Amino acid sequence: MPVFKVSPGKSPFVSLFALIVSAALLGLACGGGGGSGSGPGGTESSVIKIDGSSTVFPITEAVAEEFQKEKKGTVNVTVGISGTGGGFKKFVRGEIDVADASRPILTDEMAQAKANGIEFIELPVAFDALTVVINNQNDWVTSMTVADLKKIWEPGAQGKVTHWNHVRPEWPNEKIALFGAGADSGTFDYFTEAIVGKAKSSRGDYTASEDDNVLVQGVEGNKYALGYVPYAYFAPHSSRMKAVGIEWEKNKVQGPVLPSPENVIAGTYNPLSRPLFIYVSRKSMDKPAVKEFVEFYLKNVKTLATEVKYVPLTETAYQMATERLRSMQTGTGFGGVPEVGLPVEEILRRTPKA
Repeated sequence: MPVFKVSPGKSPFVSLFALIVSAALLGLACGGGGGSGSGPGGTESSVIKIDGSSTVFPITEAVAEEFQKEKKGTVNVTVGISGTGGGFKKFVRGEIDVADASRPILTDEMAQAKANGIEFIELPVAFDALTVVINNQNDWVTSMTVADLKKIWEPGAQGKVTHWNHVRPEWPNEKIALFGAGADSGTFDYFTEAIVGKAKSSRGDYTASEDDNVLVQGVEGNKYALGYVPYAYFAPHSSRMKAVGIEWEKNKVQGPVLPSPENVIAGTYNPLSRPLFIYVSRKSMDKPAVKEFVEFYLKNVKTLATEVKYVPLTETAYQMATERLRSMQTGTGFGGVPEVGLPVEEILRRTPKA
């Protein structure tokens, strides 16, 4: 299967056409189905199936490309982008080997996995700075408080907070064009938990998409737009849109903080800094190709995540994740309940709950 690598400085976006072509070529390579096909010279090739978060996609796609190069065509890695929720739906049914996730697995998903006999290993792989973005022509906003964002995005704002001056009276009397993650997106779950105080609690009258590139295009095309996207989708477009500094009363620093790798590492970009995960099926780890791929992932993700504009974890965190994989420690450090602002090392020190 051809894999589309995201080059540094370019948008981490794969067109629908490219994905369709990729899927079609995979079907040819695998004889239209099944778990193996013919590789170079007639050798059997294994297929590793991954789906889930569009946020984690650029990292996993970069790892998949490098892994396939190393395996010289003997392993095909397919990477879908149905959103964190969509990926977990497939994962708990045993349809895929690995789920990309931009938030932890939830209680109901854990229950479905248990009912289907699916054990899983939770592995944090990188950080994201969820970025609040505005159009380049916006000359009235430089920063916003968490309270400002809650006022805009909470369910009670629908039909009431519709114009910029409804947020702050000194801002223009112009309608806000809102762009945000779709309901199947882990970004949606994390943003609503961090800003509104409850996951999935949001107004509904906005342009929603699991495809972050759609949101980027929407904000770039409307002077009065406001949206939120992963940092890796903002960074390549920073000359055509603006990031908003976030001020949070619970933060350890005073005043607004802009999203950046440096601020994420310093622990000052709160509450919108978040860890990203892959979830690996314990059963799939019995397949040599999957085991080798996940080990390769943890060994190389620090470099590849940086290439596609994500923030790598600390070396200690990667060592802890590698040990969790080596010992096949199943379950989640969150217990099915989302938590905001939790250090990755603390997650990995916890005894996972199945």
